[in-house]
Amino acid sequence: MGTYFPKEPKRGMPGFTELLEDIANSWSDPEEREGIENRAEKWTDALAGELESVPDQPREPEEDVAETAAKAAVRAADRDHGGWGSGPKFPQTGRIHLLLRAHKRTDRDVYREVATEALDAMAAGGMYDHVGGGFHRYATDRDWTVPHFEKMLYDNAELPRAYLAGYQVTGDERYLTVATETFDFIQRELTHEDGGFFSTLDAQSENEAGEREEGAFYVWTPGQVEDAVDDETAASLLCDRYGVTDRGNFEGKTVLTIERSIDDLAAEYGMDADAVREALDEARQAVAAARDERPRPLRDEKVLAGWNGLAISAFAEGAIVADESLADPAADALAFCREHLWDADEGRLTRRYKDGVTKIDGYLEDYAFLGRGALDLFQATGEVEHLAFALDLARAIERAFWDPDDGTLYFTPVEGESLIARPQELTDQSTPSSMGVAAELLDTLSVFTADDAFATIAESVVETQGDRIWSNPLQHASLTLAADTVTNGAFEVTLVADDPPAEWREEIADRYLASRVLAWRPADGDRLEACLDALDLESAPPVWADRGTKNDKPTVYVCREFACSPPRNEIERALDWGAQALR
Repeated sequence: MGTYFPKEPKRGMPGFTELLEDIANSWSDPEEREGIENRAEKWTDALAGELESVPDQPREPEEDVAETAAKAAVRAADRDHGGWGSGPKFPQTGRIHLLLRAHKRTDRDVYREVATEALDAMAAGGMYDHVGGGFHRYATDRDWTVPHFEKMLYDNAELPRAYLAGYQVTGDERYLTVATETFDFIQRELTHEDGGFFSTLDAQSENEAGEREEGAFYVWTPGQVEDAVDDETAASLLCDRYGVTDRGNFEGKTVLTIERSIDDLAAEYGMDADAVREALDEARQAVAAARDERPRPLRDEKVLAGWNGLAISAFAEGAIVADESLADPAADALAFCREHLWDADEGRLTRRYKDGVTKIDGYLEDYAFLGRGALDLFQATGEVEHLAFALDLARAIERAFWDPDDGTLYFTPVEGESLIARPQELTDQSTPSSMGVAAELLDTLSVFTADDAFATIAESVVETQGDRIWSNPLQHASLTLAADTVTNGAFEVTLVADDPPAEWREEIADRYLASRVLAWRPADGDRLEACLDALDLESAPPVWADRGTKNDKPTVYVCREFACSPPRNEIERALDWGAQALR
């Protein structure tokens, strides 16, 4: 068995053509064919058991499930180089979110420290593109120097969300810059002209000899920097800042990493820090312009519903925390997905779009990620059409993926293609666990519905998978986050206003509110009725019911698990009350 075979035999691995010939020869022999069929049956049974099985006994998650996971993350962390493991190192955004939630709840500094060590290491290392913004797939080594150079939409969606959360917790402007530069990269290089987001930039591109080579687009020599940057001092500063040397750190060239601080460079060059920053900014712009003349990596122009959902969530969070205008590309992408991938009459989502052709029934990740994106865009804009679409996707999840007998959400739809097994996606891999995202989405959306169906599903899922969450919360990071939200309740912020004050958005942008839902509610009765009509509701849902204005002014309510603040006209007072009373 294997997952990769070279065309010809190589490094002890059989060549794929040779392997096919061996299989064909064995299949032609009646005795060997019987052995192949027997092994296939055993493997099929084992696979079905592994993918479809659910634990015999449910287990209710503990209230401190996030802190339990955070303790495990601290124990497993590489405190010398940041992140987890010894290489290759992958982004582990779910773990970062768990650490920040636990820090918010307990004030334990070590949780924040381990989270920021990972954020700092990724932002300083070669996984981050210091010239053009955005992240490569992963680091091949322990100290985050050399990446695998492929750029995936899902990484460049999930990582900005982690950096925005890190910014809210710490106030570190570098985190905000990394997030916004990543958004710039997506808009510049991964955006369809009609609004959707493309999937991937290849790791390889042509080098000076015209041969395809991994990293050729991204690496530098001192001579190349000097040719690109006219000012000699600025070129020297850039080489010193990012470690560009004759020896290099990758096959004789250099992957840019932050090697020197601004203050160190200012002292060495006899310049003030602002002058160093200005010179480095000009040098980076010159290097970026020179890089644009190189042969570019190929782009995979599939628009995938699930990955677009992740990016929509990221841009929506960016609109809340960094710049309201970031809601525009999120809205464009959501509109693209609704136009090309969503069948409103059937309530069904198609997975991929490319060159006018749509294919493949959507999986749970497509519904869950796009549903979360629509909900997050509602939180960023208050536009009820996005909330209505999130609810449509949630109802589709209930119809197509929920199995009440097994108490779980399957990855493939009940009426989907026949497979060897109907799998569940329990663990976080390159993308979050679709089951975890779906469970948290359903629990959060339940406050906008007239019954408790969504909340019941979410509760059942985390209890069904409770043993798995308890035994390995890090491997099941998104399920653990869902379990925390289900067990402790979402942080509900109901914002009652027709024209929200500017200071509301400023205050929300600066606050880290774990598992929060921003429930914008019109103050005007006619507008509220229009929203209820759009949501197909006869009366106001729990998060809006009996929450009108106080003193005829914009009013805020903060609630969790049926405990609510008094109505406040000052958002700061409401959030302060919530931070203390709902801890």
